[in-house]
Amino acid sequence: MGPWLETYRGAAAPWECDVTEHFTLAFYFDRIAMAEANFAERLGLLDRLREGGFARRYDVRLVRELHAGSAFHIESAPIGEGDEMRIGHRVVDTVSGAVTTWFDVRWEGIASPPSAKPARWEAPALEIRPEPQNLGKLVPSMAGRVDPGDLDEFGRMGLAGIVHKFSDAAVQFGAAFGLTADYIADARRSFSAFGLRLGVARAPGRGEAYRIDTGLAYLGTTSLRYLHVMRDAAGAEIARMDRYGVQLDLDARRPAPLAPALRQRAERLLMA
Repeated sequence: MGPWLETYRGAAAPWECDVTEHFTLAFYFDRIAMAEANFAERLGLLDRLREGGFARRYDVRLVRELHAGSAFHIESAPIGEGDEMRIGHRVVDTVSGAVTTWFDVRWEGIASPPSAKPARWEAPALEIRPEPQNLGKLVPSMAGRVDPGDLDEFGRMGLAGIVHKFSDAAVQFGAAFGLTADYIADARRSFSAFGLRLGVARAPGRGEAYRIDTGLAYLGTTSLRYLHVMRDAAGAEIARMDRYGVQLDLDARRPAPLAPALRQRAERLLMA
């Protein structure tokens, strides 16, 4: 088996783009879930993925935007050996051949099969900063129940379902310091991620209640860092997303400083 295999081919639909006017994050994960299942099948690990019951981690580096109508495909390869299964996915713009997004995936406690010879991993570095130890300034940002539309092919809340909820939480949290729908439309500014770490402890089932709390872990001139924590009704952690991004000028497609009024409100939410 060659190191890099094509595991998905398709396009970004207009209804899969968000207020930032590019392919929304949850739909990246929707396609990655397909690629992951296809790649697991090639490795003989599809039954293990279907069974679930193990934690996964996704380190993601977004380097180029995809927009409505963008044609893209995903290539997957092992990028590690030993007692931890490590898979690399690269999202490729089919027209230009440029890699737009890199996914470094780890399956906790799942050994890499002997046939999985690691490929060279050339993703740009994503500097993962320590998480705040005191989560007391997290604020409620999302709550609901797992509905049929959240489920993946294995009958559990899928990656796309989880990330959609974190995206809803980001909208709620942004509104708390003034990044509202009206502000985005009038000022032509919005939050755009350039990297993230998603940890999934387990995938909840249909009808299960959950809630999300969000905090501001960093505030720069143009950059922000959101920390989202999803928990079940008993308070046990389901998933966590550490999202790194900037306020984006939607016309220039470049980072823009936070307006003084928004910065003043955001500073009150900043975690130690």
